[in-house]
Amino acid sequence: MVAIEVPEVDYTDYSNRQLAAVPLAFLVLALAIIGGWVVATGAPANLGLEFTGGVELRVADEANGDVEQQIRTAFDRQPDSVRTIPGDDVVVVTFQAAEDDPEGLADDLQDQAEAAGLTTTAVDQVSPSFASDTARTALFGVALAFLGMSVLVFALFRTFVPSLAVVASAFSDLVIPIAAMNLLGIQMTLGTIAALLMIIGYSVDSDILLNDSVLRRTGEFYESVSRAMRTGVTMTLTSIAAMVVMAVVASVFGVGLLRDIGIILSVGLCADLMNTYLLNVSLLRWYKFEGVAR
Repeated sequence: MVAIEVPEVDYTDYSNRQLAAVPLAFLVLALAIIGGWVVATGAPANLGLEFTGGVELRVADEANGDVEQQIRTAFDRQPDSVRTIPGDDVVVVTFQAAEDDPEGLADDLQDQAEAAGLTTTAVDQVSPSFASDTARTALFGVALAFLGMSVLVFALFRTFVPSLAVVASAFSDLVIPIAAMNLLGIQMTLGTIAALLMIIGYSVDSDILLNDSVLRRTGEFYESVSRAMRTGVTMTLTSIAAMVVMAVVASVFGVGLLRDIGIILSVGLCADLMNTYLLNVSLLRWYKFEGVAR
């Protein structure tokens, strides 16, 4: 087994502003990207079929030519996405809902596919109204999870600044992966929502570990931070390695959802390292030496 050596960081070489500058810059950049997406698309991320409605066709890849090229010329409208699942010899074709879609859109698309010589193995349709309800439910779930986490943290520490440090880090850990999803073309689906909920859990775990070590255990401030880092960094790096492996393996076998979850969690965990041991440490140090705890 390979041991992970966590180097000692001399925080006295840096001011609180210097420590907080990098994570805050990433947070501002992520918010700017998400804001740009809202202006351009009306949504904070690229929404998947579950949240927009539409039709998904599964077309058999019978190795009789360029199937993807056939697909792109088979329909009277351009597909929103075409992706191959190598292990199943299937190409998934997605058409998101539009305002002028006819009532029998799924049947029309299936007829067009068959007329072009394509074999459809499955057809799924999600109505826009059902998709809208699903989106609201998913958004409510994320907001409720974040609110519940915030209340629990404030109840646990009962002091404003340390609790704010945990909540601010968790918020940044959530926002940065969403911005990365937009840049990487990863859609917001029920699966990626689950990954974002997992990031909240990872974030709170590492931040509470740090806060508990500094505020409740014996020892000098920098000694407590170092003690928390030895456990927290090791735990997070191990998780990042596992997520990277999962993303690579899922990419090789064409499992798009697992690949996307692996990428999102990898980005979120990297953001968590930065926010926990830069932003959170700077707020805790201010609280201990300059704030109300002095």
